[in-house]
Amino acid sequence: MASNFSPTGYNRLLLLVAGLGGLLYGIDVGIIAGALPYLQDTSGFKSGELSFIVAAVMLGTTFSTLMAGFIADLIGRKWLMTICGLLFVVSIPVIALSHGYDMLVGGRLLQGISGGFIGVVIPLYLAECLGASSRGKGTAIFQWMLTLGIVAAAVIGLYFSHQVDAITAHGTAEQIFAIKDSAWREIFWVSLPPGILFVIGTFLVAESPRWLHKRGQVKAARAALLRSRTGEQAELEMREMESASSNQRAKAAAGIGRGSLLQRKYLIPFGLACIILACNQATGVNSIIGYNPTILYQAGLSDVKAHSGYLVLTTINFLITMLAVVLVDRKGRKFLLSLGTAGIIVSLLCAGLLFRANEKQRLDCSAAMQSLVAADQTATISFDEPLAAKLLGSASGVESMSGRPKSLIIIFSYGDFVGASTVVRSDDVGAKPIEIKREDAVPATKVAAFFKNPFADYEGAKQAPLKIKHALISPVPSEQNGWLVAACVFAFMAFFAIGPGVCVWLALSELMPTRIRSNGMSFALLINQIVATTIQAIFLPTVGQYGYSTMFFVWAGCTVVYFLTAAFLLPETKGKTLEEIEAHFEGKKS
Repeated sequence: MASNFSPTGYNRLLLLVAGLGGLLYGIDVGIIAGALPYLQDTSGFKSGELSFIVAAVMLGTTFSTLMAGFIADLIGRKWLMTICGLLFVVSIPVIALSHGYDMLVGGRLLQGISGGFIGVVIPLYLAECLGASSRGKGTAIFQWMLTLGIVAAAVIGLYFSHQVDAITAHGTAEQIFAIKDSAWREIFWVSLPPGILFVIGTFLVAESPRWLHKRGQVKAARAALLRSRTGEQAELEMREMESASSNQRAKAAAGIGRGSLLQRKYLIPFGLACIILACNQATGVNSIIGYNPTILYQAGLSDVKAHSGYLVLTTINFLITMLAVVLVDRKGRKFLLSLGTAGIIVSLLCAGLLFRANEKQRLDCSAAMQSLVAADQTATISFDEPLAAKLLGSASGVESMSGRPKSLIIIFSYGDFVGASTVVRSDDVGAKPIEIKREDAVPATKVAAFFKNPFADYEGAKQAPLKIKHALISPVPSEQNGWLVAACVFAFMAFFAIGPGVCVWLALSELMPTRIRSNGMSFALLINQIVATTIQAIFLPTVGQYGYSTMFFVWAGCTVVYFLTAAFLLPETKGKTLEEIEAHFEGKKS
């Protein structure tokens, strides 16, 4: 069927399939947010079990990312994409029809495995299949659809929240339970059609021509190229691939062999890709997105306005990514990365300075808070002005908070596992009390405990007393301050979307030489996920102890490294074939 497409039509098909892959990746990331409140109300799972259900996707992604390069080399890019789609499709009924913890975790693991494969194989496939003039656009569309997947997941959750609210207003307890149980299952069912379309799409596209040529299937490689190029373009790239293969055969005949992987042509592009992938997460993007309502709430906005800010943030991400799709093949990767990282540095520094001005006034009342811990090593705290006054007592500096609403965040531990409460404000009369329980810090299983803290004494933590490490009371900043922080965060998102958000996938796929591309991409993406997981794990404890300003300043420092790498070390790859990029790192002229 696909053979009937013209080169232009076939390239559009490639972009559509890649876009659907990005959509699945985004849904993987975002779908649980809308389903979790209803799952929590109807499943009876403990908070630790719910946390592991959320984290199971990351666990599956970590394992599949590490294996993706090897499998893509073994069976080909096309068939691995098909497997990605099938895993996602199978995961939906496993989750939506589950009536127990193990089945639900299993379905989420399948989603994570699918997402890990997608994150490696789609950029890899696009880099090897699209022509140099449209390769940037193709990978940018993958990222754009990824952001659309996150937005779509939020919209799906919002739609079902209105359905639940309609029943909650007048329904019986049984009706409310039924609609909530149905809601979280249907949220997953709605995400099934994109997965089915993606699987169908993978059967319509050809295998990567470079994978075919590497396997000695020269005729099949030429046929695959001719589906997306003119005859002249296809023959040019065939000559480049044949030239590279001939050089390798000549070296082998001369006894040189394939050479060490420690050569300049491998080390430099691999190192650049790893730095870019690590720094991409070290900008703090996942924490700024994931904790955005909390950040804006702590900055001085009301709860409603803080959640509205999150919608603005995701919309900016989606719209600016659309602009990046247009610019990436015109302005180039180096320019957009340099522009984006420079803007990120300024945005983070401004946000950090705004937080710093307020955080200098906060006080730690951990000793007074420890006295409120119950005999069963839990704590329930209803934070209001009288309690704030009691906790602060006659502490030095309390005068600066007089007459102003205050916020409280508690950092606590059970043994080696640290947790953090939500932020509450003394002027929020409808706020739920802070409830601190062991499962809020100690994971439900040893596997989850290992990924949270591999050096912790898990059995000891299950018996350890509750220790209040910090109970930090701060004056609530003005609403004007909140909007200034929001403006900085929105600017951060815009600069991230125009540069790192799109170009990171290109750096991952374009820089790696053919010999190490698939496995190198897997390893670099694994570094990306390790950095992301580490930042997520330390975010709340760090902001609790040292303040939001500290995290923003650290992220800005890491982004300086990112900017220097992009501006001075990264070569421009716009308009170059993969073989030309590889020749650059060998020190040869194109």
